[in-house]
Amino acid sequence: MDKQESPTVEFKRKLTKDVKREVIAFANTLGGELYIGIDNDGSVLGLKNAKKVSKSVSNMLRDSVQPDISVHTFIELETIDEKEIIKISVSRGTGRPYYLKNKGMNPSGVFVREGTSVIKASEENIRQMILETDSTNFETMPSIQQDLTFHDALEVFEKQGIKFGAKQQRKLGLLTEDGYFTNLALLISDQCEHTIKCARFLDNDKLEVQNRKEFSGSILTQVDQALKYLNFDNEKSAHLEGLQSEEHESFPSYALREALVNAVTHRDYSYSGSILVHLFQNEIEIISVGGLVNGLTVEDIELGISQSRNAKLANVFYRLKWIERYGTGLQCMVESYKDSTVSPAWRIGPNAFVVTLPKKPLTAPMEDEHLTTWLTHHPEFSAKELETFLNISKTTVRKIIEKLILANQIERIGYGPKTKYQIIE
Repeated sequence: MDKQESPTVEFKRKLTKDVKREVIAFANTLGGELYIGIDNDGSVLGLKNAKKVSKSVSNMLRDSVQPDISVHTFIELETIDEKEIIKISVSRGTGRPYYLKNKGMNPSGVFVREGTSVIKASEENIRQMILETDSTNFETMPSIQQDLTFHDALEVFEKQGIKFGAKQQRKLGLLTEDGYFTNLALLISDQCEHTIKCARFLDNDKLEVQNRKEFSGSILTQVDQALKYLNFDNEKSAHLEGLQSEEHESFPSYALREALVNAVTHRDYSYSGSILVHLFQNEIEIISVGGLVNGLTVEDIELGISQSRNAKLANVFYRLKWIERYGTGLQCMVESYKDSTVSPAWRIGPNAFVVTLPKKPLTAPMEDEHLTTWLTHHPEFSAKELETFLNISKTTVRKIIEKLILANQIERIGYGPKTKYQIIE
């Protein structure tokens, strides 16, 4: 193991109860990485059943830590020297202080990181964390508007078989201890002040609008209506794969849902602007107001580290099963394009997060007239020659070649640097 223990790195030989303290300390301080299956000196010991241990860690954190720390932790299996270990990535929490449920929010249950050690937080540390959280957490602040109704939200919850009474509203964070509606309640209510604006353009620029649509009301209804709008013209094709009929979409439904839900979950609601959805001939662009949460980088989110700006709203979506796993949105979008020659992309500005979903070709590689013509004149070719012709990445060219081989349309000749491919007559 190249890494050493540091203020942001910790090793554990095996899973123990101390893991809870370590994760809490990371979330309350600067974040960090906890490895299980590695000795203090960095030597890799491995775990006998890493997958089972991983599930135990997830259950332990869910059952033992408050507030919900799952949105700030990402648990994954890694293999080093053919030995399986567990890596827990922890981001600095937005709901600090985090503490052990059975100890409460006091020095015996709250931990922080000091150098390479975990120590109990002082009362002053705890007070400071509470002040920082309260001053930045939009969701938990009482809403200025208190005359709220929840007709749409109630319908959405009932469809999922989830109760939505006063007890559940308080637990979700829609009500303060004093019984006032929070800003989260305002977002869920029929009186939500934010909207999603969609525009469909005739070409691949923003010069000529075909139609516009603005969705208002409960943020839950907005997501549902906007998703239906996006899927309305989502072209589909079907072809036979053996004896099975396989259906393909121009825009993967999963990617559309993830991109839209992410935009709503992570936007900055202190801005009054709307989420913008632009539909072009060859791509869909979803623009969320607000850049990255302070402390996160592009590399962090691409690795799956999640620090939601609106953790309680994310929890609502999670309970509705609109979010399957925290911190995997971008990765899942990319995964839904794995069988395509195009991939999603994102741009991040100081006050905006833009996700672009390209339109997938619905034809198989050999049905692409452009490629077919080239192959006709190049019955034998190298991967580099195809890469130069298509002007795309090596990874994408590899996918195309693999598809053609599986379809028995080309065959491999030779191995290594001199590998060639030729059309099967």
